[in-house]
Parts: sequence; C-alpha cells; structure tokens
Amino acid sequence: MKFSANLGFLWNDRPLPDAIRAAEAAGFDAVECHWPYDIPADAVKAALSETGLPMLGLNTRRGDVSAGDNGLSAIPGREAGARAAIDEAINYAVAIGAANIHVMAGFAAGDEAFQTFIANLKYACDQAAPHGTTILIEPLNKYDAPGYFLTTTDQALAIIKAVGAPNLKLMFDCYHVQLMEGDLTHKIAALLPSIGHIQFASVPDRGAPDHGEINFDHVFEVIRQLDYDAPLGAEYKPGGNTDDTLGWLKHRSAAGL
Repeated sequence: MKFSANLGFLWNDRPLPDAIRAAEAAGFDAVECHWPYDIPADAVKAALSETGLPMLGLNTRRGDVSAGDNGLSAIPGREAGARAAIDEAINYAVAIGAANIHVMAGFAAGDEAFQTFIANLKYACDQAAPHGTTILIEPLNKYDAPGYFLTTTDQALAIIKAVGAPNLKLMFDCYHVQLMEGDLTHKIAALLPSIGHIQFASVPDRGAPDHGEINFDHVFEVIRQLDYDAPLGAEYKPGGNTDDTLGWLKHRSAAGL
C-alpha cells in the first residue's frame, strides 16, 4: 500500500521544498499540499524532481482568510474571485505536475449556492481538462467547519452528477466522513467509482492513524482488497515533531503492508 504525506500538516514548520525532501526520507510514496502559492513553482518542481515524488494535489485559495473565508466557489456574488483562484490553481498544478485540484466551496447554503458551485465547477473542469487535471470536491465535517457548503458524500455525488464532467471526483477524507456519516468501509466500496483521492486521520483528534475510534489497519486492508492502488493521503495533525508520529508508517513498511 502506498501513502502520500499531506504537507499542509506534516513538516509544515519548514519550507515546502524541504518538507518534500523530509517526506521522501521518511518513506512516503507521494506528497500533497494545501496552498503552495507563496513558494515559487520552480523550487517545488525541483524538489519533486530531486526526490522522485509525485505531487498528488493542492487546494484553491480560501479567499480572504482574515474575513473568515474558507473557499469561494459556492458563494453567490464571488464568482470572479472563485474563478481567479481556479485559474491560479490550474496554472500552479500544471507547472509542478500536480494531478488534482481541490476546489473549495466555502461557507454558503441553499439552492443559489448549489447553482453557483455547479457553474464554477463546470468552469474548473473545462479549464483543467486540456491538462489532464482532475478536479476534486471534499465534504468537510460540521464540527470543524460549521456552515461549510459541502458536508456529506450524498451531497457530493449529487454535485458530481449535476456537473457531469468526467474529471470531477470525490475527495474521500476518512476523518470528515467518519464524523458526519460513519460506515467508512462500506461507503468507500460503494463510492469507489467516484473517488479521486482518499485521505485519513484519527478520530476524534485528527492525529496519526494509530489511535482513536477508527481501526485503520482494517480500513487500509479493505481498500487494498478493492484494488485501489493510488497513494492514500496522510492528512493528520502531528501535534509536534512529524517524525515522532510515523510509527504507523514504519510498522507497515517493516511488515510489508
């Protein structure tokens, strides 16, 4: 089984190129990030080339974080900013060879927000398609992101159907889905054709996957049995030195899992 280090949380105390190198040294098979835009793309690309790690994905900018934004694409009246963020993400992803872009919805509700999100996602998919880039949408849990537009996998599937683009997929984050819906392994099996990326963290503290209410040894084995062979994204909060939290990865590597 392969794993990707989410550098939005892991080794986020150092510049992104150095975090990429740390992920390679720790034995990860890929990396992903949140908002890399303040780092020159050529520096990131050089670190990826040096380590041989693929960059699986990045997020669109959240907007005005100081004003409470957490994405723009489902917010009526913010279409210009949403599409500028989409364009920026596509350009950066192409420059570094990232496969996926998570388009963040933002805080909104109702049919107008739904229609706004659909229109912006159609735009994103159309712009990304010539580059072979996949657009991802991710349900976030209501406890960490109260008021976020997208909160469940059923809602995500309805959006994917409404957009109707082959390069729009679901980002299935085990942490968020467990808090909102549970039944992780059955949901992964049922939703696999629509899944573009899987992430994980312990519940309830969003830490390493070696404690908490989810048995990740079982979850990972089910995913393996489903013949899903893309790297799984370790998007957890280490709460200190990242290297001190990697016992789960070393254990799996030593066991050949």
